[in-house]
Amino acid sequence: MRAAKYLFLLVAPVLFQACAGHNSPAESLPFDMPELAYPSIPGRSVSITDFGAVGDGSTLCTDAFAQAIESLSSKGGGKVVVPSGIWLTGPITLESCIELNLDKNAIVVFSPDESLYPIIDTNFEGLDVRRCLSPLNASGVHDIAITGGGVFDGSGEAWREVKRRKVSDDQWKLITARGGMVSPDGKGWYPNEGYYKARLTAGSLNYPDPSLDEQEIKTFLRPVMVSLRDCERILLEGCTFQNSPCWNIHPLYCKNLIIKDINVRNPHYSANGDGIDIDACEGVLLSGATFDVGDDAICIKSGKDEDGRRHARKCRNLIIENCTVYHGHGGFVIGSEMSGGVENILVRDCRFLGTDVGLRFKSTRGRGGLVKDIWCERIYMKDIVSYGVIFNLYYAGVAATDMDKDATSDIQPVDETTPEFRDVHFSEVFCAGAGQAIYINGLPELPVSSISFKDCNFSAAKGLESYFSEDISFDNVKINGEQVFTTYNAQ
Repeated sequence: MRAAKYLFLLVAPVLFQACAGHNSPAESLPFDMPELAYPSIPGRSVSITDFGAVGDGSTLCTDAFAQAIESLSSKGGGKVVVPSGIWLTGPITLESCIELNLDKNAIVVFSPDESLYPIIDTNFEGLDVRRCLSPLNASGVHDIAITGGGVFDGSGEAWREVKRRKVSDDQWKLITARGGMVSPDGKGWYPNEGYYKARLTAGSLNYPDPSLDEQEIKTFLRPVMVSLRDCERILLEGCTFQNSPCWNIHPLYCKNLIIKDINVRNPHYSANGDGIDIDACEGVLLSGATFDVGDDAICIKSGKDEDGRRHARKCRNLIIENCTVYHGHGGFVIGSEMSGGVENILVRDCRFLGTDVGLRFKSTRGRGGLVKDIWCERIYMKDIVSYGVIFNLYYAGVAATDMDKDATSDIQPVDETTPEFRDVHFSEVFCAGAGQAIYINGLPELPVSSISFKDCNFSAAKGLESYFSEDISFDNVKINGEQVFTTYNAQ
């Protein structure tokens, strides 16, 4: 696989099938997708104030939320109304056939008191681990909805570490004034000494030494704000989700999920401050959402390494449309946890404005899993910090092309741990300003393959680079005004 030059034609015929029930404008899809259904919620309703809740921002309303949900659940379900006010609460656990509806002037603030969030067995970053119970959670239930125009705030500032280099001097003064501790080297702030102790053993990862006392390092085991696990027929509509302790919204192993017109926000410096991580789910519509977050914005996952391959749950049949991303590490992202496989994803009519990366595909050796049949159509990007489109199969590692040796000597056996990306199609992708237009960095033993670009236009400081890739085609693609006809497989 020495450097070579290839000329490709775009030959990617696709059989389009209609999907009348996907709750989107009547337009054909490039894959067959089962009809989605809204959750069925009975017409009865109660207000949390019926159970003693006080919306003054200081009275703890955990019991009122729980009693309101239980009162309806015992009758077969209904709507829990959260009226105008500021409602301080511990974790809220949804049951089947329950809708949590926030008035547009309702703000639900999850208490920063970590004693309210027990440590449970869960799954995070694709691994089976123990973390704190999520502030807003549901597990193994059906027909649930979170609606209205109000705000959920996760009090994330009490849970997250902060890297000094990511904030201004004024922000640093405000953060350190809250208490907690600054690391001896001055490079980071931590909520408490237990968190810092866990971080030292975890390095850059989120898995501390298991011999440490869980209660001592509890803050380090910070939860995602919204955890929906093994649920079916779910609606999230209209609300704002912000300031999460870790990821913001994490649907895992869910089926039939409709997400419409939500707003997701986190500080730009928030550690693991993802917008939404759709993890090993089937049948998802994400439409009209806005993201401004501290990590990846719209991220698709399916488990990590051995745990992900053992669960063997694909993420498939997703429509992501009419979304806007401001700050974020990536606008639309697949990986790096994709060991269960990802397939049948349509991303269309989205805008990425100032994200670090536009369309981001990432994995590494050890993951395994197959990512295929992805379509990105009518994507509009501006002021992208690094890459407009990137495939990186050396995520968090050293690329063979960066090694001081012939990369062919780095070829490893292809087995269940080898990740594969193929059959990804880009059409009408427009990028006005990026560090680099397109970068493909595959594995020498299993190149990225069957990638097509059609009717695209990029302006960027650097153009196209492609390493260990096969069957990369361009049809009416321009980078900095120049037509692209070829791609290069280097080393």
